Amino acid sequence: MNTLLLLVLMVFCHGISSYGVVTNVSTRPDVVNIGAILSYKSTIGKVAKLAMETAVEDVNSDPTVLAGTKINLTMQDSNYSGFLGIVETLQFMEKDTVAIIGPQLSVTAHVVSHIANELQVPLLSYSATDATLSPLQFPFFVRTSHSDLFQMAAIAEIVDYYGWKEVIAIYVDDDQGRNGITALGDKLAERRCKISYKAPMPPEPTRDNVTDVLVKVALTESRIIVLHTYAGQGPEVLNVAKYLGMMATGYVWIATNWLSTILDTNSPVTSDVMGDFEGVITLRMYTPESEVKRKFVSRWSNLTRAKSTNGSFGLSTYGLYAYDTVWLLAHAIDAFFNQGGVISFSNDSRLTDVQGGSLNLDAMNIFDGGKLLLKSILQVNMTGVTGPINFTSDRNFIYPAFEVINVVGTGFRRIGYWSNYSGLSLDPPEMLYTNPPNRSSASQRLSVVIWPGETTQRPRGWVFPNNGRQLRIGVPKRVSFREMVSEVSSDMFKGYCIDVFTAAVNLLPYAVPYKLFPFGDGRNNPSGTDLVQMITTGVYDAAIGDIAIITNRTRIVDFTQPYIESGLVVVAPVRKSNSSAWAFLRPFTLQMWGTTAIFFLIVGAVVWILEHRINDEFRGPPKKQVVTILWFSFSTLFFSHRENTVSTLGRLVLIIWLFVVLIINSSYTASLTSILTVQQLSSPIKGIETLINSNDPIGYQQGSYARNYLVEELGIRESRLFPFNSPEDFTKALKNGPHRGGVAAIVDERAYVDLFLSTRCEFSIVGQQFTKAGWGFAFPRDSPLAIDMSTAILKLSENGDLQRIHDKWLMRSACTKQGTKFEVDRLQLKSFWGLFAICGTACLLALVVYLFLMMRQFSRHYQEELKPPGSISGSKRLRTFLSFADEKVEEVKSRSKRRQMEKNSNRSVATEDESINSYKRRHLDLSSSNKSLDSCNEA
Repeated sequence: MNTLLLLVLMVFCHGISSYGVVTNVSTRPDVVNIGAILSYKSTIGKVAKLAMETAVEDVNSDPTVLAGTKINLTMQDSNYSGFLGIVETLQFMEKDTVAIIGPQLSVTAHVVSHIANELQVPLLSYSATDATLSPLQFPFFVRTSHSDLFQMAAIAEIVDYYGWKEVIAIYVDDDQGRNGITALGDKLAERRCKISYKAPMPPEPTRDNVTDVLVKVALTESRIIVLHTYAGQGPEVLNVAKYLGMMATGYVWIATNWLSTILDTNSPVTSDVMGDFEGVITLRMYTPESEVKRKFVSRWSNLTRAKSTNGSFGLSTYGLYAYDTVWLLAHAIDAFFNQGGVISFSNDSRLTDVQGGSLNLDAMNIFDGGKLLLKSILQVNMTGVTGPINFTSDRNFIYPAFEVINVVGTGFRRIGYWSNYSGLSLDPPEMLYTNPPNRSSASQRLSVVIWPGETTQRPRGWVFPNNGRQLRIGVPKRVSFREMVSEVSSDMFKGYCIDVFTAAVNLLPYAVPYKLFPFGDGRNNPSGTDLVQMITTGVYDAAIGDIAIITNRTRIVDFTQPYIESGLVVVAPVRKSNSSAWAFLRPFTLQMWGTTAIFFLIVGAVVWILEHRINDEFRGPPKKQVVTILWFSFSTLFFSHRENTVSTLGRLVLIIWLFVVLIINSSYTASLTSILTVQQLSSPIKGIETLINSNDPIGYQQGSYARNYLVEELGIRESRLFPFNSPEDFTKALKNGPHRGGVAAIVDERAYVDLFLSTRCEFSIVGQQFTKAGWGFAFPRDSPLAIDMSTAILKLSENGDLQRIHDKWLMRSACTKQGTKFEVDRLQLKSFWGLFAICGTACLLALVVYLFLMMRQFSRHYQEELKPPGSISGSKRLRTFLSFADEKVEEVKSRSKRRQMEKNSNRSVATEDESINSYKRRHLDLSSSNKSLDSCNEA
């Protein structure tokens, strides 16, 4: 029998349809057959059975839904058996069933969906929430509630909201359990969280099975437990957890919606059972409040008394979705008929070819209208007791949402909502749909939670595993700079880094069992990178000491907050710059001195040009004028110039130049004061740039990351690099220098260099620190201890303990460099070019304006001499202009005035002569006329 059944399943899973002869045809029949598969006595099944029966009665009594056609619902009890669910599905296929509501379990749905694909009969399940039941693989499977994908997204957001990074997943080891936890892992990974331990249980676990699983969970580090199971097994798990002390303070239990289903269905739950649920967070599929929902809920108690054989029970959200599933199918069937669909079935020729046995496989037919009915189902747009019912393109309901519930005492309370639209909130999701989606951290909110142990303080989420093992912490076994870390005995260390670690551990709100292990051969300083890699291989659980936080190390481990700043610097020999007779020239560079001198001459010349024609102090013999220009120019340096400026342009240029001189004077004075009062140091090496551009040998500390940085980042040849182990080696190499087998400079971390220089005044840091880094303690990736230690280090910094530890180990005063500086800070031309540019521009503009005015004056006063143009040569014209430019303005004006008076006088004489001549002409004409008259009389 089992062999035959397997053969049947293989045929159904083949997934290829073949059409035979039509066996039954109907237009709009009086009755439409639909089936339902569920477990009558299960927590979900007993509610769904009553809800679907009620829905069928309501549909059949409403003539507006199917226009007189009645729904005939046949239910089959699978009695928790996946095998029976498959067999009952096959039986439905023999009865011309157009759709099946169910199956109840996702495990059964995976198998039955293959049959539905073959025979093209839609499956509508309100409880098979496995996210892998995809429409691509199972096109005839339609989920009429929310997928586990959204439930796991809600749990992931809750975990992230409280700042936890790791969770433990306890689940039933079947399709729904495994696939749900896989979805949870994906959603956690989106928020940089993860499942640290998976604890599967058998589908029907015994108490011993549950105990074994929970004991293993108790030995792990994380205390955030997600329980994804069924309503039948979940209470047993929590009961055993309470017995084992796993419902105490520090634990967090997040249950999927099986727990809310129990609370809704079995309400009121006995106090003993509620005690097992104390402090648990669970989810419930959200259905908005409406008048339709309120009416149905008010009918429920009467329905259970009148129809249920299981006694009175509450209404869960699965009951609401089961009720709406019947209505959804009724609307789809009505649309199917309205589109011309007919109920007809065809034989599957491949089944008729199967010979042997008595399974009557040829009685199962293909529903010819299956595709049209499926299309009608997916196009339904209605409002039911669960709210708006409308499918998205990926066949999920629009606006998936859940209530977040906290079990407290003998009841439970809602602490917020989760929606795929806006995440966690205190407002119902439908209030947020009118606003743009807001996923900012500030908008994510939940009410106060009563956690296990009756505490409102957020649990830390992890503890050290209860396996009795101490943390194995690696410590570098240094041979130099032992102030940082030094080994006292095989498992005892002292030094700055050790004191910081001990102080931080003492601030933690819990005990940390640990043991220190030396790392290194005791002859050479060990590599920090090698030590960090030992954490990834499991040799050490952490590493402390002088471990720099650099990029390639952060890729494999997590570091705490830096407890000391560090970075690479260059150390080189320096010498004191002795004062000399020419020390007064050192504040400015040669370019600065030259530019300043040139501008003194330029400004003097410009002022002389602007004042020469109107100011007697800027006139005289050429020798005197040259002396005046030089005297006036350089006397402005001390603001002691005697010559007055009378022109507007001259005063403007002088004001700007005096401002420039003021700035230059002030800067020179400040720099010279520093040079004469502060000890100056000089070195041929100015910083890392000098080393990069030279071929001199460079030293570094053995085990430091400086070597890799110089080679990989700065491109310095390895042949130029020499490792040293001790400060004495540094001293010897620097004193010998590159020409006697030593090095030109040492590149090392700032913390070591400060210690080295505290007693060696002949060396100093040259240039700037060219990397930024710090020292931290290393832990495995995503270790919660790294976060808590970072918080402790910040507290040490805030209360001053970190500075006190630093002063204890690293403060040295034998040699101080206070009051010294390098001579590289001479004043450069680039610091003053803006001032010179402004002054030069003012001089140029003043000259242009002056030249324009003088040209206009020249053309006005010499226009007679310049006309006609061809009557005077160009050289004479130029000499005339230069002569004009050298004349005082008063002389030009006086000469112009005399010429004007002469012109006026000449004009008067000419007018008088012209009047006399006119009189004479009139007299002559009169005489001539009289003579003519006399001649006529005589005649």
